[in-house]
Amino acid sequence: MGRGAYALARVAVMVRMAARWCWWLGVLAAVAGAFVPGFTGRRIGALGGAVVFLVAAVAAFLTRRGRYTALAGAATHAAKSAFLQDRSVTARQWLRPRGWWLLLAFALAVGSSAAASAAGGMLLAGVGAGLWAKALWLGRWERSHEALLWVRPEQAMRRGPAGRDVRAYLTTGPAAGDARPGGARRVVSSVR
Repeated sequence: MGRGAYALARVAVMVRMAARWCWWLGVLAAVAGAFVPGFTGRRIGALGGAVVFLVAAVAAFLTRRGRYTALAGAATHAAKSAFLQDRSVTARQWLRPRGWWLLLAFALAVGSSAAASAAGGMLLAGVGAGLWAKALWLGRWERSHEALLWVRPEQAMRRGPAGRDVRAYLTTGPAAGDARPGGARRVVSSVR
């Protein structure tokens, strides 16, 4: 990068990565836990897990939503010296410091099946579902404002894209980067 240049990572991509990992690890833990009768039994564990799933999804969706809205509302346009990170680079940077925490959450979710079948996995999957809904909500904001939200990765990697370390969001036009509004991979059609 040249002098004065700085990197930017997509806000929605970070949220989407968290959603993907929590969802799939939660589903795997719930399936593994479904084979364990647990202290409460399979039926009560599954019903309790469904309630926990819904509560976790709503909580994950609503957590820090006001902060996301405030940062997005105050966002300024990124400078020309900004270097836009690829989606895959942002995903790797997000996963690197959180890999052990995700493995620990998965192990706890599977282990909790001894008490309530599948409930721990459904809790983790619920968090993933709520974060997925938040990524879609961010995508709607980006489409309606015709701007993509970006954040300095060094500010967002510790506590997330709406954490206390994040001072501001920056915006670009909707065609910038390799991810669509909401953080999904941009499909590039090859013309021959």
